[in-house]
Amino acid sequence: MTLVATLDTSFDLLEGETLLEGLERTGHELEYQCRSGYCGSCRTRLISGEVRYISEPLAFISRNEVLPCCCVPVDTVHLDVARSYVPEQPALSEELEPQSSLDFNKS
Repeated sequence: MTLVATLDTSFDLLEGETLLEGLERTGHELEYQCRSGYCGSCRTRLISGEVRYISEPLAFISRNEVLPCCCVPVDTVHLDVARSYVPEQPALSEELEPQSSLDFNKS
């Protein structure tokens, strides 16, 4: 397993997982379309580290960019991507009374 650090968290990439799959699994927001390196939609800035491409991407990428859909880290990588906003669920108050039933047949 390889460590992947993002703007707000870090996680271990699982065996056989691409960067995109690991980012999705851990709740990161990332655009993508092809998952094969053709379109470039998932282009992400690589802050540090090195990746290896499973297949050579056809989309243009700059020196400091990666296509997470078709690469895996060689060592620890740091990516310029953030997790999606997930609102916290409010805690249930003890003051709430549970509804005993919903009888829609009453007139």
